[in-house]
Amino acid sequence: MTNTMMNRHLKYAVLLAIAVSLIGCGKGNGPDKKVEKSLEPEEDTKEEVSGNYTNPVFEPILADPTVIRDPNTGVFYAVGTEDNWGDGKGSRLMPVLRSTDLVNWTVSGNAFITKPTWKNSGFLWAADLNRINGMYFLYYSYSLWGDTDPGIGLATSPSPSVPFVDQGKLFTSSEVGVPNSIDPLYWEEGEKKYLFWGSFSSASNQGTYGIELASDGRSVPDLSKKFKIAAGDFEGVMLHKRDGYYYFFGSKGGCCAGASSTYHVRVARSTALAGPYLDKNGNDIRERGNGTLFLQGNAVYAGPGHNARLVTDDEGTDWFIYHAIDKERGTVSSGASRRALMLDRITWLDGWPVIEGNSPSVTEKPAPVFKKK
Repeated sequence: MTNTMMNRHLKYAVLLAIAVSLIGCGKGNGPDKKVEKSLEPEEDTKEEVSGNYTNPVFEPILADPTVIRDPNTGVFYAVGTEDNWGDGKGSRLMPVLRSTDLVNWTVSGNAFITKPTWKNSGFLWAADLNRINGMYFLYYSYSLWGDTDPGIGLATSPSPSVPFVDQGKLFTSSEVGVPNSIDPLYWEEGEKKYLFWGSFSSASNQGTYGIELASDGRSVPDLSKKFKIAAGDFEGVMLHKRDGYYYFFGSKGGCCAGASSTYHVRVARSTALAGPYLDKNGNDIRERGNGTLFLQGNAVYAGPGHNARLVTDDEGTDWFIYHAIDKERGTVSSGASRRALMLDRITWLDGWPVIEGNSPSVTEKPAPVFKKK
């Protein structure tokens, strides 16, 4: 082993030891009051990453993915919903993956060591990972199936490779007046910060909503100042800004019935963040039944949906990251739907996003191109 390699391994070991000591000195789920420096190890990232790939890009499960790229190392991190992969390791408290190319993923760990304590029971679902003021903010859902009062919380970490520290809840459904308050999305607009959220409901106050966050992104100053952007037949909102439009991506249908899942993605767009969001036919998605079809199942995959933010590679190509279920292997041994991680290229036609065939790719495709940092 060369001196350079030894120094690199030594540096990584020191950083890892610091991370462990920080976790050990914490107070469980109590708020972290200090702004910690990033503990991300340096990566040897100089060569271009490209080639071909075939879906899925990770299995057995990485459901409801959120993906972010570390600006210093170029490493991508993906966080998924709590699930039991059927491998004897029990329920993973929001698994974390890492990759340099969006194609080859390895398991890094779990986002949480223990569940947050602000709710008596529930699962950790559908998070949104962001980097704010040098720290990683994980907005997450905390809910049971059929929960009458789910909520959204926040956890933070200096790096996705280090377990997150819970900062408590932002709100519950009963507090904000929106049924099924899950599936958060963070958004910055100028100097303002917003949270969007919402899921399936037929109640009169159903839908996907937005609300302004405090300047530090850790709380909501006024729960009454929410605004509705979509009806309650959508969930898993994701927004993307391009050429003067805000694009809404949302999932409809059943997510989690194995090979029988009917999940699919529909789109709309607006010239303003707060809407109105209209589909290609000019219909407002605040009314149920609207939205232009973007992605649906095919003969091989069922239930594609709940996508991460769009990722643009170094050639300017946009990529769509989501989960879907192989119809021949609908569930794992634990009974959980086998929602594998998927990747497909987006093209833009007449101002609208398009995936080839409006369905998951099933053959080898050119991979994203990234020039490693």
